[in-house]
Formats: sequence, structure tokens, C-alpha cells
Amino acid sequence: MKGEHQVSMLCELLGVSRSGYYRWQAAKPTKRQRDDAALAAQIGQFHRQSRGNYGAPRIVADLREAGSRTSRRRCARLMRALGVRGKKKQRRKPRTTDSRHGRAVAPNLVKLVETPHAPDQLWVTDITYLETGQGWLYLAAILDAWSRRVIGWACAPTLAAPLVIAALRIAVKRRRPPAGTIHHSDRGSQYTDAQLLDLLDTTGMARSMSRAGNCYDNAMIESFWSTLKTETGMDVVIPATRRQAELAVFDYIETFYNPRRRHSSLGQISPVAFELKHQKLNTKAV
Repeated sequence: MKGEHQVSMLCELLGVSRSGYYRWQAAKPTKRQRDDAALAAQIGQFHRQSRGNYGAPRIVADLREAGSRTSRRRCARLMRALGVRGKKKQRRKPRTTDSRHGRAVAPNLVKLVETPHAPDQLWVTDITYLETGQGWLYLAAILDAWSRRVIGWACAPTLAAPLVIAALRIAVKRRRPPAGTIHHSDRGSQYTDAQLLDLLDTTGMARSMSRAGNCYDNAMIESFWSTLKTETGMDVVIPATRRQAELAVFDYIETFYNPRRRHSSLGQISPVAFELKHQKLNTKAV
């Protein structure tokens, strides 16, 4: 507009003085404004790297790790200005447990290691489902309760025992658990399968199951399901095929969740970083 009309006319129309306009034009951004602009650029970068998942607390951890000290309040303000936010979990719980099988169940041993202090003391496992254009895809996973790391997982189009056995075989191969490691599940029929029990016995693992009707005994992995579905977007966008869903699970667990995703319960570092930190401390202590 300035190139098409006289400044005096525009100032008169907008109700401002010419001197005020020229002062505004000559004014330079304040140091605070420059700092905010630089910080906002970093926030946008870290938000993209988190796949759009992180809110202010985890973005602040990224900033501090990169050498930028800022408050959660300031970060939240700049995120609002950028129009970005963390993803919120959807409170939706799938039903994949059928405990009406009449088979013997194991006692609940979780209370023995409510707060694990080392790897491979307590493994928690469960099954969930993912909706696809081809029908349901079932996902079984095993988490180390100490580091929150997914140590074994498997997908299948049917909800049967081979699914949880496949996840367990992967976890055992990766971790080689010591005798006495607790394998905790719900009371679903898959976890009372003879082949699974044989595998647990062979590896020397201790069986543990949740109390009847008590979902809180396995709350950690229930929370993981909610996180996975929210942060992959599969709670909103349905993959066209089971293969696409399985690839999305692989990408999320192996390239983001385990090596990169920050956990507040781990001091805002990833499961892999938490385990590496533990290993270094043990090495120094020897």
C-alpha cells in the first residue's frame, strides 16, 4: 500500500501520526523479541522431530539438552504462538482378554518388585488391537518395567497364543533374562497356553498374573497402548492394510519410542538412553 498511496494519506485514514509511523518503521526488535524468535525456531524443529507428539515439558527437555535454558511457561507460550501442541491420549480401552478358560492362573508377583531397580526384574505384557482397512491387526508387546523399553513385540491377524509366544521369543533372544525374571500378564487364555508355559519354564522365568478384574495391575502397558495409538495417529487415521499398520508399529517402536521418546518417569530421557546411563554407572563402579 505504501508504494501505491502517500504515507500521509494512509496515516490519516488509520488515525496515526506520520512521526509515530516512522518511529515504528525505524524501531528494531528488542533482545527479548529476538531471543523469542530464535527459541521459537528451535521449538518448531524439536516438535517436528518428535513427529508432532511432544508438549512443552518434553520440548523443554530437548531445548536444555541442546544448551537452551528456558522455562516451561515460556515454551508453552511460544508453542501457542506457533500453533503447535502435543498430542493428547484418547481414553479408549480395547477388550482383548478372555479369562473364562478354566485353566490355572498364576499369583500376582508384581508387589515383589513394585519399583524395579535393574533391568530384567519385571517384564509386563499384553495384547491390543489396531483397526485397518483389512480388519483387525492384533499386537502383543513386552516392556521391561524398569526402563519402559519394548523388548519384544509381534503382530498377527488373529488373537491366539502364537502371537504372545512370538513376542516372548523375541524378548528372550534380545535380553537373555536371568532366572527369576517375572513375566506379568493378565489372565487371558493366551497366557495360559501350554507352549507359552513351556517357554517360560525353559528360560527360568516366574509367571505372574493380574488380579481378577483389576486393570491397574498392568497399568504400565495399558498406558503404552494409549501412547502408541495416539502418537502414531492410528487412533484417528485407519491404515488401509494390516501391513501398513505393522510397518507403522515397527517405525514407532524401533526408531522413535525406544531410542528417542522422552519419559517423565525416566527423567525425560528415552528407554535406550536410560539403560545406557545405567550401564555406564555400573562400569564406573566396577
